[in-house]
Amino acid sequence: MSLRSESQKHVTRRVCACAYPRAEKSGEQGAVISHAEQTGSLGCVGWFIVILSGMFTLLLFPFTIWFCLKIVQEYERAVIFRLGRITDRKAKGPGIFFILPCTDSIVKVDLRTVSFDIPPQEILTKDSVTVSVDGVVYFRVSDPIASVANVSNADSSTRLLAQTTLRNVLGTKNLAELLSDREGIAHSMQFNLDEATDNWGIKVERVEIKDVKLPQQLQRAMAAEAEATREARAKVIAAEGEMNASRALKEASIVISESPSGLQLRYLQTLSTIAAEKNSTIIFPLPMDIISHFMKK
Repeated sequence: MSLRSESQKHVTRRVCACAYPRAEKSGEQGAVISHAEQTGSLGCVGWFIVILSGMFTLLLFPFTIWFCLKIVQEYERAVIFRLGRITDRKAKGPGIFFILPCTDSIVKVDLRTVSFDIPPQEILTKDSVTVSVDGVVYFRVSDPIASVANVSNADSSTRLLAQTTLRNVLGTKNLAELLSDREGIAHSMQFNLDEATDNWGIKVERVEIKDVKLPQQLQRAMAAEAEATREARAKVIAAEGEMNASRALKEASIVISESPSGLQLRYLQTLSTIAAEKNSTIIFPLPMDIISHFMKK
């Protein structure tokens, strides 16, 4: 009895191995099964309706041809739903294709780049300054099926997300960073938007900050600060110029004192300059030694 039971168990194991060869050793069969379930997911009733619709289309062929033919432009793609399910993992188009008029429905998706303005947003910066900032966003649909199946309205959702992203990014910046680092802010916004809209089949191509509006009081304060800075810088530059000029005059006086004839030449040069502008004016220089002699008396 024991030998018989042993042989029966061995036969049973061989039968199981033949029926399910290596089912537990690889995940490929699981993928095949899931694909088979996906292709047959319409069920018996669904396939019956599809076959009935095909027969109806063939019977009324001259009339139903206008309902079966669909044309998609070069910049569009069509997502086909059959009994509420997406038929393929790839959108149709561009060109002409056929659908079943009773069971299939299509949704056309535009693949061209779309641009929209972000409305002005009142934002409180990191250093507690209220500013109004607006911008522009450029995006396009990269995955038509995801843009239809994963979000109800990809365009509106992207617009709303851009407004909130602008607030979140600028809320972490100071006023100086906001005014000087617009390019960095735009790249940060583009990265955040692109990461958030990836599951929606949206590709954000570019984000730009258009205008930053400051309160009037803050504008006047910044203008006064800039004016004071420029005046202080001008005074410093004028003082440095006078100091350099005095040093040059000192060096010139040393050179002239070493050569008495140089002073006479300088006097003649001065007379020539005065005569060119005012011919009726003549200057006679008096030596300081003579004036000091009279002042002592």
